[in-house]
Amino acid sequence: MHDRLPLLISVPHAGLAVPEQVQALNLLTPGQIAADGDEGAAAIYAGLRQWVAHFVTTDIARAFVDLNRAEDDFRKDGVVKTHTCWDEPIYREPLPLATVETLLARWHRPYHRRLSELAGSGVVLGVDCHTMAAAGPPVGPDTGQPRPEVCIGDGDGACPRDWAEHLVDCFRRHFTGEVTLNRPFSGGYIVRAHAAELPWVMIELSRAPFASDTEKGRRVLAALRDWLRDL
Repeated sequence: MHDRLPLLISVPHAGLAVPEQVQALNLLTPGQIAADGDEGAAAIYAGLRQWVAHFVTTDIARAFVDLNRAEDDFRKDGVVKTHTCWDEPIYREPLPLATVETLLARWHRPYHRRLSELAGSGVVLGVDCHTMAAAGPPVGPDTGQPRPEVCIGDGDGACPRDWAEHLVDCFRRHFTGEVTLNRPFSGGYIVRAHAAELPWVMIELSRAPFASDTEKGRRVLAALRDWLRDL
């Protein structure tokens, strides 16, 4: 058995499932649900599971419970959304407050409790893993703009800046396109909320077809291994 890398991997947006509590009100097609989430993330990051100390994910789709939002974030693109990132309405009518509370209690809080529990297990870094549209969607900081192949986000202090900069260097060894730090994203709620427990970074991979999902995952693993070896 190989030694596992001392990393805590979080993949919060790979799910496609509709919670039973909202099925009757849901307007989204399976294609819309996939497009609002991190398409390809399940296939890209699944290969990390056997190599790292801890791997945390969910089957619930981002459109219904966004684990990378604060529990009190009730914007239209917040924790329990009213619209997708493509500005499509999600529900036939507003959700009852009791339903929102059920969604938070069933999926959001347990996910974050699990990340907190695992922070003290000997890991050196939390890595929040995502994919991003190749160009900015309507809800985003860069609508219509082309995006890099890889964006590393350090949450404006969720990990030491030199760690993040070196991780960018490691990704540049294995990806041929642009690799950026904190552009277009510096990191969401997960990296910021858990930074007091453990250093965290975010990885965003473009969904552009520059490589297969399996190959993207292989390159991510290689970059993380390089980073840990150098560290």
